[in-house]
Amino acid sequence: MKRLDAAETGAGLPGRDWLRQVLIPGWAQRVVQPGRPGFVEWFDPAAATQDAGAVRTTLVTARLTYVFSHAHLLDPASGALAVARHGFAFLRDACQDGQGRFRHVVGEDGSPIDARTDLYDLAFVLFAMAWFYRATQDEQALAIANEVIGFIERELAHPEGGFAEDTLGTLPRRQNPHMHLLEAFHALAEATGDSRWLDHACGIVGLARERMIDAATGSLGEYFTTDWQPAPGAAGALREPGHHFEWTWLLLHHWRLTGDVQARDLADRLYGFAIKHGLDEGSAGPVAAFDAVDRIGGLVAATKLLWPQTEAIKAFLARIELLGDADAARRLDIHLDSMFRCFVAPETGLWFNQLTRDGTPTQTMIPVRVLYHLLLAMAEWERVRLGMASSP
Repeated sequence: MKRLDAAETGAGLPGRDWLRQVLIPGWAQRVVQPGRPGFVEWFDPAAATQDAGAVRTTLVTARLTYVFSHAHLLDPASGALAVARHGFAFLRDACQDGQGRFRHVVGEDGSPIDARTDLYDLAFVLFAMAWFYRATQDEQALAIANEVIGFIERELAHPEGGFAEDTLGTLPRRQNPHMHLLEAFHALAEATGDSRWLDHACGIVGLARERMIDAATGSLGEYFTTDWQPAPGAAGALREPGHHFEWTWLLLHHWRLTGDVQARDLADRLYGFAIKHGLDEGSAGPVAAFDAVDRIGGLVAATKLLWPQTEAIKAFLARIELLGDADAARRLDIHLDSMFRCFVAPETGLWFNQLTRDGTPTQTMIPVRVLYHLLLAMAEWERVRLGMASSP
């Protein structure tokens, strides 16, 4: 994969045709090894034909089941549904451990490698089931979702609020699995029309407001003790701009779905922190979100992963769509341009997963799980753009 030397204008950036003609078919071929179950975990552009191994995770299987379910809805003629069904079958038959449990890591034959059940994994199982149901109307997906939420409430509910990290009681506690539960609950509510999923979503938003977000700085903590105090040392002060943008997108859509004005206001605080402290505006490298800052905005990691860029794009889109934010529209064009110049190759749909501050790639191996971020951001961009174009 090569970096692009010339910037494209916003109007010339990839859109629906790129999703249909490049991203979806290219990755459909890369993630499935012919005749073998599940999805590969990594892709090496320099060794595309080498055996990617037999390790499979619930996380990647669920994320890619989502990706190709959504891809099918974007383009029913794409062949993506067969890939989504491939992933669903592996989740159901190899990753699932009964009564809402899913093994963390398995072999391609379904043999357990790490048999714990992990909350982060389960959030993506729920998310995948919502989108697989939208794509297929297969009631099996909703049955699995019902088993999973039952397991979460029965086995992982924590006396201090929220849910345990996994069935081993791992510490520190994290905001991240709860954030993705919120995303899954929104997706299930919209897929089914069942308001109980919004009730679950409201619980997560309340937890974030009361325990995860620092009222003094308007910033989102990452790691916590068992009673939701900041974890000791640097971990407790760590802030990830990408998650601030991701929560911005989620909270604004929570406001859209529920009318919760407090969620909108909370989104505004998180967005303000990320804009003020979490962005390289281009003075020392590509315009992009940094990987990490501290509680008061001091730079901790000047590297730039791809996924925070996709989450910034989603946050800009939500503010454009729901708040009419002109500054977010300006930023959107700049960040899309930067992403396709520095991270993502439009001609192949491959990407550099992380850059140094000056834009030098730190690795060439591609973690397949990040496809979830890229597909969703680009699908949101196309949805919002088309919606605005059709508005009177």
